[in-house]
Amino acid sequence: MTELIAKTAIDRRLAEIIGPVIEDLGFELVRVRLQGGKTATLQIMADRPEGGINVDDCADISTAVSAVLDVEDPIEDNYHLEVSSPGIDRPLTRLKDFETFEGYEVRLETNQPIDGRKRFKGVLAGVEGEEVLLNIEEGTIGLNFDLLSDAKLVLTDELIAEMLKQKKDSGVQIDNLDETIFDEIETEDGDAADLKE
Repeated sequence: MTELIAKTAIDRRLAEIIGPVIEDLGFELVRVRLQGGKTATLQIMADRPEGGINVDDCADISTAVSAVLDVEDPIEDNYHLEVSSPGIDRPLTRLKDFETFEGYEVRLETNQPIDGRKRFKGVLAGVEGEEVLLNIEEGTIGLNFDLLSDAKLVLTDELIAEMLKQKKDSGVQIDNLDETIFDEIETEDGDAADLKE
């Protein structure tokens, strides 16, 4: 399990408990984070292997995970459980994610400096062995997957359009989405006036 999925010791312990539960339901664990605060929040991101998870799926995962955590009881204090999809500008946590989103803009962070930097922004150029390839201004670089501490897609118009297309193709209904806001609306002079008549 990588640091991208579970950073801290408690996150890793939680991932070991809830990972199999989520997989049994036909989903994949993308990320788990236990966030501190007055009342801790356990954030779980899950997805279908082929992508596309909805609110009902999140509710099913929440119910199953709650039942297991009540038995295992790895968190001493009270906490809120939050189950969500990875979202459009999703974190990339598994090697296969870097292949899936080849060609898209990403922000990466390493757990140790490489040539004096820990932060990189560029376009994913795929995976070669255990290395994530990234096109940056200076050229293409390879970052070892195990050195990555954070990786996230950058929200771009191209990414939004692709995600909407995928959801539409897979028949996922997107609630409260006005797709016309993503279309280029071109009107010739006089069209608006004609509509008023």
